[in-house]
Amino acid sequence: MSSLAKRKPPSLVMLSTVFVLFWLVVAAFPFLWTMWGSFKVEGDFFSRADWMNAITGPVTQRQHGSAFTLAGYEGAWIQQEFWRSVVNTAIVTLFVVIISLTLGTLGGYALARSGFKYTFWLLMAALVFRAMPHVTLVSGYLLPFFQLNIWGFLPTTIIVLVAINQPFTLWMLHSFFLSIPKDLDEAAMVDGCTRFQAFRLAIIPVMWPGVITTGLFSFLLAYNDFTVTSMLLTQENATMIPKINSFLGSTQEEGKVMYAVAAVVSAIVPLFALILFFQRQIVSGLTAGAVKG
Repeated sequence: MSSLAKRKPPSLVMLSTVFVLFWLVVAAFPFLWTMWGSFKVEGDFFSRADWMNAITGPVTQRQHGSAFTLAGYEGAWIQQEFWRSVVNTAIVTLFVVIISLTLGTLGGYALARSGFKYTFWLLMAALVFRAMPHVTLVSGYLLPFFQLNIWGFLPTTIIVLVAINQPFTLWMLHSFFLSIPKDLDEAAMVDGCTRFQAFRLAIIPVMWPGVITTGLFSFLLAYNDFTVTSMLLTQENATMIPKINSFLGSTQEEGKVMYAVAAVVSAIVPLFALILFFQRQIVSGLTAGAVKG
């Protein structure tokens, strides 16, 4: 009888399934449509005469002898050297994640284990700093960067992105450390560990889901950033998002907009792979950070 009471009504299950499928289609459609269009020419994908041209590809067939073409990818990656922007993005995101997590874990652990009242005000100041628009923060760096002749280089952009991201990592990792009982590191110190050894050997292994979750958000900040990278980097050192924007800014040139479409697909695919690979750690990390004790 209890099993019958717990069984969900078939109509509710059907409605939930239909809703989830509908949501997946709506959410996935823009990316799938863009990916499909990246193998077409501009005359088909942006056809005003008949939207079916984006599916059948008559202009693409006429120009390249096939309904699909890699001209957009070739133009973006080879002619416009989009690969350089991919390398620049990889460098920026790697160092932003490493530096942010290193400072965030040490700072978050210190604040979580500190008994001083100023901890709360430090976190509040960090929250206010994080809430400020990025363009407001970047404008303050421009003059000294110009005076020191370090504007336009990747290291300066990494420094600014770390400074913008650090309050967020402190808040995230501080909440994760609060969810770990103090008894764990105290027991390690009773066994002869120093404070840092207890942090490294007893706390960090338990913290990995939280570190991975915070690292992913740090990665997304640096990977998807436009304001900071567009204002602080030269065209030669541009990361992917400003480079894609430069393609869109030249839509009056035939074919350039398809470079942007191909570059967008190239930029999104790694994000899907990364999230799918770390999905379990992300879910467990978010759950761990939401519960104290």
